Amino acid sequence: MEKHITVVAVLNLVFGVIKMMVGGILFLVIAGGGLISGDPEAMAITSIVGTVLAIFFVLIAIPEIIAGLGLLKYQRWARILTIVIAVLDLIQFPIGTLIGIYELWVMLDEKTQPLFK
Repeated sequence: MEKHITVVAVLNLVFGVIKMMVGGILFLVIAGGGLISGDPEAMAITSIVGTVLAIFFVLIAIPEIIAGLGLLKYQRWARILTIVIAVLDLIQFPIGTLIGIYELWVMLDEKTQPLFK
């Protein structure tokens, strides 16, 4: 199960970083669109929307990155955080659902629990 835990940790780290990058790209594209238009009202609206979306993606990425780092060190709290993240991943059909099922299988397995004590 140790290899599976490492895989789950890497998945959390990779998808956390991807979500952060998506947030940054969305901010640049949306706010940049307002800047390109040259309209002050459009710039204000697109910068607000871009900022809100970027903050949203960063806020959902941070727990995944923290969980991934904690799993690599076999921290007990990281297992619990990963279970919560896995349940939330289930609604992100289809890739998130598959990852969520895999994470739950690994984290809830009876062989996994002793590794985190």
